[in-house]
Amino acid sequence: MKIIMLGAPGAGKGTQAKRIAEKYTVPHISTGDIFRANIKNGTELGNKAKSYMDQGLLVPDELVVDLVVDRVKQDDCVNGYVFDGFPRTIPQAEALDTALKAINEKIDFAVNVEVPDSNIVDRMSGRRACLNCGATYHLEHIPTKVEGICDVCGSELVLRDDDKPETVLKRLKVYHEQTQPLIDFYKNQGVLVEVDGTKDMAEVFKAIVSVLEQ
Repeated sequence: MKIIMLGAPGAGKGTQAKRIAEKYTVPHISTGDIFRANIKNGTELGNKAKSYMDQGLLVPDELVVDLVVDRVKQDDCVNGYVFDGFPRTIPQAEALDTALKAINEKIDFAVNVEVPDSNIVDRMSGRRACLNCGATYHLEHIPTKVEGICDVCGSELVLRDDDKPETVLKRLKVYHEQTQPLIDFYKNQGVLVEVDGTKDMAEVFKAIVSVLEQ
């Protein structure tokens, strides 16, 4: 089962991707994780990616796809995988299709978690992160036992710049310009699944599973 998660930043696609990966025992793959692993291991592709990132430049699509395809060739992907945050653009999606075709694979489902922009701004401004251990919370949905203090390591929590309303609106603008066209791309391929992401996380997951197991 080869799945792509689509949705605006803060739509909850990362959470759902992890749950799908756990349920079906397939890896949850994000480009951030792939970059970090390759850079840490000093691979040729990782070093190339690092050279762009160190200059504050975006890693070119071709290199991103090379890294992703290298990842899906690993043994733990034999039964499938869940892509989270990739592809982000039509050129990446087209390059991914071509690369998968070369190894006789294709995407089975593109799951779009739909949430209106106004809901996303409210959601993300309620997020709090621990910069020490990486744990994340939400003032309303995932509160800490002690307000403002991480349950895991006891450090103080912060509202990340990424989650501030003005930053979220900018990120949503980029998403609508670059990433939303992917919805039509996968709809035309007949693999798009749309779910209402405004519902409770468990309900959203149930809706996704019901489609995957039809």
